[in-house]
Amino acid sequence: MMSVKPLKIGISARIYHPNPEGKGLLTRTLQYLEQSVAHWVMSRDVLVFMVPSVDKDGLIHRSNIRLSDYVKHLDGLVLQGGADVAPETYGEEASRPDWKGDRVRDVYEMELVHEFMEAKKPVLGICRGAQLINVVFGGTLYQDLKTDHPEAIDHHNEQSYEKTFHDITIEPETGLSRLYPDTRTARVNSIHHQGVKTLGKALTVEAWSVPDKVAEAVRWNGRSYVLGVQWHPEFHRPADDNVLDPAPILDEFLTAVRKQA
Repeated sequence: MMSVKPLKIGISARIYHPNPEGKGLLTRTLQYLEQSVAHWVMSRDVLVFMVPSVDKDGLIHRSNIRLSDYVKHLDGLVLQGGADVAPETYGEEASRPDWKGDRVRDVYEMELVHEFMEAKKPVLGICRGAQLINVVFGGTLYQDLKTDHPEAIDHHNEQSYEKTFHDITIEPETGLSRLYPDTRTARVNSIHHQGVKTLGKALTVEAWSVPDKVAEAVRWNGRSYVLGVQWHPEFHRPADDNVLDPAPILDEFLTAVRKQA
């Protein structure tokens, strides 16, 4: 039983769009979260709430609730991974149909990020979340690393999924280097085919992939906490010395949340 009032952390929803050839629930729009990210955040005895998108123009008009109303009652935001960021969101056209991304989710999550930033409440982005943060600040993405950045190593393997790893180097004198003072090189999982191309304004790259130097962590230099990591820390086992310990990232985020709560 928790003896103090717990923090309330919102997690953005993944969106499954209806499949005309599907059956049952697969013919409907689904909003959901991946269990491991919820359990990772909950490991510090905080309450987790999935924040659904708000359909202002749908057939069902339930109330006047807006995303900003969630921000008033939540202490921080985690952007979970998932579908590609739509090239349209950063001013490009998709080079291939299967790279069109999820524009609906982009618009919803960008509004969430802006609302939390306006309220000076911390934001942590994971994988897609890191890419979205870069786009929020005016940056662009490689639509596909293998195509647009030929020197890139394999950052995604559908067969091994979360078991694909590569090394990163942590930039000295950054927030990440202070979290890991005795670590310059570390191993992380890699589950993405997009990546930061042009860095967003007021962002600093705090870690790079090895050897192709794709941005792996970005932090806002502004008045509140905004951090994005390209890997999935929630998939790293804390007792596994072969991968970067995920605990310092979560603890730093929650410390920032407590300061604002």
